[in-house]
Amino acid sequence: MNAPPRYELFVLEEGEKPVEVIEDTKIPNAATIKVVKQDHTLGNMLRAQLLQMPEVLFAGYKVPHPLQPYFLIKIQTDGSVTPAAVLEQACTKLIGTLSSLEQKFKREFSFEHVGGQILEDAYGNAMNTNAWGEGRDYLDY
Repeated sequence: MNAPPRYELFVLEEGEKPVEVIEDTKIPNAATIKVVKQDHTLGNMLRAQLLQMPEVLFAGYKVPHPLQPYFLIKIQTDGSVTPAAVLEQACTKLIGTLSSLEQKFKREFSFEHVGGQILEDAYGNAMNTNAWGEGRDYLDY
């Protein structure tokens, strides 16, 4: 009802910047970064990746309002690297992690090894091809 059209949540408008870095004047080696047209999914993944890096002292994010498609991520470093540079490193590592996850997922769920074999459940037990099995009811599945 009050929600904007769905395409406005992920399509950048003409001349709109996807990332804006705002240096913090009160806290040393800190910045607030506004990421436009993204939500909690990317914000939480970036925060978690940043907190794994030893040069990051603080990383947190917030979505100011659920109807506005952007989040703010606050980063403070130890001074050996700028917040913008550490964010770029975190993005690179996150892309690598997600690529690895995609490869593992595709390898695990490829259908080339399924043909003509005995079906197994998630625990490696042979599954009965009969829909209900013998002596079982639907609550056992």
